[in-house]
Amino acid sequence: MSRCFQELDEVLKRHGYQAEALLEVLAAAQHLYGSLSEMLLRHVARTLLLPFSKVQGTASFYQLFRLSPPAPQQCLVCTGTACHLLGAGPLLKELREQLDTTTVEIGSVRCVGTYSGAPLVVINGEIWNHQTTPSVIVHLKELLS
Repeated sequence: MSRCFQELDEVLKRHGYQAEALLEVLAAAQHLYGSLSEMLLRHVARTLLLPFSKVQGTASFYQLFRLSPPAPQQCLVCTGTACHLLGAGPLLKELREQLDTTTVEIGSVRCVGTYSGAPLVVINGEIWNHQTTPSVIVHLKELLS
């Protein structure tokens, strides 16, 4: 077993080194290491006796897995109906154009469920109501400084 991934080796052992446990192993690996690097995926493939292409293909297929480390900040724009009607689309587009994606991960979430605050933005798990591109950028710059 690799000394680099000792914590994961415990998970692999618990699953009996069975290929059928690939999803559970990948989820545990991401939880332990933050993302699924190529070296980590190769370790999983070797240990579970699977082709690397199967492990990499599985990891890249599911959106819950990330193949690179996350940005320090996460910004999700709600694209639910109320937020969409009040400008979520242009807001998301402008944020993607104006923010550095190495420091801020930008994405969307279908519905946050707080319709009266539309458009909503979720920053690092915290919901911000009635947001505009300038207000989001100001808040994110404060977090990054």
